[in-house]
Amino acid sequence: MIKLGIIGACGRMGRRIATLASEGDKFELVCAIEKKSHPQIGQDYGIGKAGVKVTDVMQASPDVLIDFSLPESTMQWVEIASTHKIPMVIGTTGLSADELDRIASAAHDIPIVQAPNMSVGMNLLFKLAGQVAKILGDDYDIEIVEQHHRFKKDAPSGSAMGILKSIAQAKGKDPDELAIFGRQGKDALRKQGEIGIHAVRLGDTVGKHSVYFGNLGETITISHSAHSRDTFARGALRAAEWIIGKPAKLYSMQDILFGTKE
Repeated sequence: MIKLGIIGACGRMGRRIATLASEGDKFELVCAIEKKSHPQIGQDYGIGKAGVKVTDVMQASPDVLIDFSLPESTMQWVEIASTHKIPMVIGTTGLSADELDRIASAAHDIPIVQAPNMSVGMNLLFKLAGQVAKILGDDYDIEIVEQHHRFKKDAPSGSAMGILKSIAQAKGKDPDELAIFGRQGKDALRKQGEIGIHAVRLGDTVGKHSVYFGNLGETITISHSAHSRDTFARGALRAAEWIIGKPAKLYSMQDILFGTKE
């Protein structure tokens, strides 16, 4: 069995990952890690085998770490994992460009899967969005709309930014030069080539992403809806199983689903 450590273990995603891992026969949960100030530190985790306590340190030797925490925590654990040569799967969102660079640097020492969204269906949307954008060309306007629950801190979502990146790569453009985050004012006329990105925060919405391609005659919509967090948890566990034995490198869910590019 694969010895699994979860960072952000008491969060919504951490608990679903632990629950699904404990229901199968591929993983053994050995570490449930949370920030030092968390009220459950020192208590029994309550998922998986008995005796696993919530800690702020790594009290066992996992084969792989899955991290769905906050950027500052992720960066701390990337350094620890790199020191101890432990592969990581990172699903944390809201990472800055500098933090992503630091993750890429750590991937020279350990294999890391880092993705803004672990859903298999969502990663298919990333790929399709780029392909559709390349086929349609510059005659079609592009808008990205993402919807999440009211408690989500970062906006726009990492997945929306992943869609933007996929489209920009297909067009051979810099995503920062294409993106417009919402619109307002009396002179907000759409500019040729820009990609509008819009964030909706609504109740308990798990996650919905839509990409619209439109010209003066038609609109094409590609959309993905997550019905529960299990789709992200299953993707993370799939990544954790896949990364065992891989050489040190930065991987994405695209590599897992469609094959790595050397």
